[in-house]
Amino acid sequence: MRLILIILTLLLTLTGCGEPPLYKQQAYVFGTLVDISVYGEDEAKAQRAVGQVLKDFDHLHEMLHAWKSGALVRVNSLLAQGATEVSTSPGLVTILQDAARYSAQSNGLFNPAIGHLIQLWGFQADSFDGNVPPAQAEIDKWLQAAPKMSDLELQGHVVHCHNPAVRIDLGGYAKGYALDMAAAYLKSQGINNALINIGGNIMALGKHGKRPWRVGIQHPRRAGAIAMVDLHDGEAIGTSGDYQRYFEYQGQRYSHLIDPRTGQPVQGVQAVTVIAHGAKAGVVSDVASKPLFISGADGWRSMADKMGVREAMFIDGSGRISVTAALAQRLQWEPEVSPAKVVP
Repeated sequence: MRLILIILTLLLTLTGCGEPPLYKQQAYVFGTLVDISVYGEDEAKAQRAVGQVLKDFDHLHEMLHAWKSGALVRVNSLLAQGATEVSTSPGLVTILQDAARYSAQSNGLFNPAIGHLIQLWGFQADSFDGNVPPAQAEIDKWLQAAPKMSDLELQGHVVHCHNPAVRIDLGGYAKGYALDMAAAYLKSQGINNALINIGGNIMALGKHGKRPWRVGIQHPRRAGAIAMVDLHDGEAIGTSGDYQRYFEYQGQRYSHLIDPRTGQPVQGVQAVTVIAHGAKAGVVSDVASKPLFISGADGWRSMADKMGVREAMFIDGSGRISVTAALAQRLQWEPEVSPAKVVP
C-alpha cells in the first residue's frame, strides 16, 4: 500500500564525520509501515525509547483492532448479542469518550459507530481483492438502525448501549492517538527531536538538526509527492485518500471512506490533508480529515472551521486542488502540479 505521505529524510546514521546521529527504526503495526527517526541522541538511548514505543503500539493495536481478538472486538461482540452494559478497561472507555466528542463536533460525519457498514463493504479485512458493492437493502438496514456514538453512555470501565447496531471501528482515530502517545513518551525520556510516521500520519518533535522535519504530501494518482511542507515542533499531518484502502468494480472506485448519511463510499474526492497543532495534534490530524473528506467540495471548508483546522488541502475527483491560505504559504509544490485554488 502506498503511503499517504512520503518522508523526505534521506540521511542514515552518521558516524565519523562530526554530525549528530540519526537513528531510524521500522516496524509493521496498525496494518501499515511505522517509521520512527530520532535525531541527535545516543544510539542505545534512542533504541531503547523507540523499542518501547513500538511495544506500546503493538498493545494499542491489539486493544483497538476492529475485527481481530481484543478489547474492542469483545465490546462489539457483546453489543451485537444484545448486551446493554459491557465492562472493559478504563483506557478503552477514555478513548471512546474522546472519539464521541469528535463525532459530535463533526455533526456525526466522523462516526466510529458504523462498523457494520464498514464490514458490509468488506473493509474490515486485510485485502479487498474480489470485493463487490453490497445490496442496497443491506445498506438500508444499517442506515435505518442509525448507529452513532451518542448511543453510548461511557462511565468508568463500563460501556452502556441500547442500540445493538453499534459496532465501533476506530480506524480513523487509532493512529492519531498512537502519535500523541509516542510523542509524550519520547519527551518523557528526554528525546526532543524525532519524527514519528504511522502509515503516513506523521508527528514532528523538535527539528532535524538546524532545519525542520520536511515531509511530502502524497500525490493521489501517481507515485511521489504533490507538495512538500516543513513540520514544526508538535505539529502532526494526516491525509485521507480514496487511494489508500479501496477496490474497483465495473470501472468505479469504492474507498473505505463511507458517508454515514448514505452508507456509501464518498465519491468526487481524491484526498484531504490537514495539519494540526496542540496537545492532541495527532488525534486531530487523523480524525479531522475524515469529516472534511465526507463533506465534499461544497462543505469541506466550513467543516475545517468546525473541526478547528486552519491548514487543509482538498483535492476533488478531477484532481483540482484547493488549499486554505494558512497552508498555501507553507507549501513547496512539486513540478508539473496544477496551481491550487487558495481559499480564505
